[in-house]
Amino acid sequence: MAKNTPPDTGETTSANESAYWRDNIRLLVSLMSIWFIVSFGAGILFRDWLDQFMLGGYPLGFWFAQQGSIYVFMLLILYYVVKMRSLERKYDLDD
Repeated sequence: MAKNTPPDTGETTSANESAYWRDNIRLLVSLMSIWFIVSFGAGILFRDWLDQFMLGGYPLGFWFAQQGSIYVFMLLILYYVVKMRSLERKYDLDD
């Protein structure tokens, strides 16, 4: 006799959750890398080179160190929220 039992949902859920977390961690690492490059790179490492350009009357390197990295971080947060909503829908984890 053949059994007509549904597949084990524990394995499916586990695979689904690990794929979700893999995508989540990949997104976090990407966004934090961008923020590091903007805040540390543009504000500190490349400041001297960027200071030859002006933005709003201030040298660009100074602007990135004082305000630019904060604006980029806020945009990254907004992108993260939108992307996480789509990931939650993709893996059927939304409310």
